[in-house]
Amino acid sequence: MSLSFHWFLPTYGDSRGLVAGGHGTFMSGDRPASLRYLNQIGAAAEDNGFEAVLTPTGAWCEDAWLTTAMLVETTRTLKFLVAFRPGLVSPTLAAQMSATFQRHSEGRLLLNVVTGGEQHEQRAYGDFLDKEQRYARTGEFLHIVRSLWTATEPLTFTGEHLRVEGALLANRPDPLPPVFFGGSSQPAGPIAARYSDTYLTWGEPVSAVGAKLDWIRGLAAAENRVVDFGLRIHVISRDTAEAAWAEADRLLAGIDPADIERVQANLRRSESEGQRRMLELHGGSSDRLEIAPNLWAGVGLVRGGAGTALVGSHEEVAERLAEYAALGIDHFILSGYPHLEEAYWFGEGVLPVLERKGLWRHPNRPVKVAGGTPFAGAASS
Repeated sequence: MSLSFHWFLPTYGDSRGLVAGGHGTFMSGDRPASLRYLNQIGAAAEDNGFEAVLTPTGAWCEDAWLTTAMLVETTRTLKFLVAFRPGLVSPTLAAQMSATFQRHSEGRLLLNVVTGGEQHEQRAYGDFLDKEQRYARTGEFLHIVRSLWTATEPLTFTGEHLRVEGALLANRPDPLPPVFFGGSSQPAGPIAARYSDTYLTWGEPVSAVGAKLDWIRGLAAAENRVVDFGLRIHVISRDTAEAAWAEADRLLAGIDPADIERVQANLRRSESEGQRRMLELHGGSSDRLEIAPNLWAGVGLVRGGAGTALVGSHEEVAERLAEYAALGIDHFILSGYPHLEEAYWFGEGVLPVLERKGLWRHPNRPVKVAGGTPFAGAASS
């Protein structure tokens, strides 16, 4: 068994403190998201054994497609988990973009499909469908895209929201880009079961995550499919538990109460069920933020989306990750503040522990073969 670990590209900026905003709320860090800085994070992720980096989507960050395309040439093996929203571009164009990216990157594209839970942000892009309609359109969109990736004859499809006639790609992607998809509301489940390769959820207590995975497993079985599972969560890992919690306390102390009030007000109008579940974990209060062993909800006070972090010693964080893995989680998409430094804290601290447990191996490190050829000139015994 080898778990897959991925890192995060903060295309809105980075900081030594928590960056407030996201998911329909503008945000920026005091480290600008320049290509130079994002390249540093990409190199750190690649060197530490992360397989891919997730790039967010929305008006509050840089465009994911353009940014990742610019990073392909400065990395060697790192893959790019590109988040995008169905309905903002033609499904035929999205299939073509995916195929082009996959060909020029030599197979390093993964796709994160984001239906969109912030109605005010969707409308800013010219999308006026309601939540139920957006999920229905997502299903049609993925049907068209996945069909075009393998079609050898022109495709004609007429749905409630999307229609294509005689669509065909001149060059199909090889390999097919894996599709990651997240959603906690009822309309999300059937879409995930039918079209996703990996179902994503945000970090909640183990029992809550397990229940959600069972829900998707049942829906996928009804479709005669099996899907993988992924967890999106932050990490604060240090040599000792005391040092890790001291860092969490430092981040909490640096939060402006005005930012909490502003961000929470914006997030409360979200239509996202996952966002509602994140808000319930802390209730807008900083009083009781360790909601389960080593699971801290402080990030969600000022950040939309994934709002929890695993906090503890390298061994403790590895143990919590192993518990999620026991539920069936195969992919872990992680982040931390600042993202450059935290990639090393986790990569040099937690991943070796998981490697010793037999749960992970470095994807770019050659496997040692017993009895290999000795160096030239070595004395024989």
